[in-house]
Amino acid sequence: MNISHIEHIGIAVKSLESAIPYYEKVLGLKCYSIEEVADQKVKTAFFMVGQTKIELLETTDPNGSIGKFIEKKGEGIHHIAFAVDNIENSLQECESSGVQLIDKTPRAGAEGLTIGFLHPKSTMGVLTELCEDKNKK
Repeated sequence: MNISHIEHIGIAVKSLESAIPYYEKVLGLKCYSIEEVADQKVKTAFFMVGQTKIELLETTDPNGSIGKFIEKKGEGIHHIAFAVDNIENSLQECESSGVQLIDKTPRAGAEGLTIGFLHPKSTMGVLTELCEDKNKK
């Protein structure tokens, strides 16, 4: 697997409307995109920090993964995402190495990325996302 950089860090929040001002007014970052990913039951907001993005995640359904996460753990870091050059091969390599996959096949994510998640039971408790930008090819 070839990881080029940390693509983003996902942070679960109760409300984008409440969270965005902290990132803009206190940290001086600029929200450049807000997007709903309906099949994941989430609304996202993105900020750039160098080459890495911060992705705020607000649930659109309390029974969605972000809603359940916030109910159980509260707001905070949800996952780390790594940019890879071949998502299909990267997921296969992880599975061959004994890593439990949440996504056996890649799926569509925010910002047009193709994504796949690795189960935190296999990654020392850290929900890990692999991302490929197929538009850059």
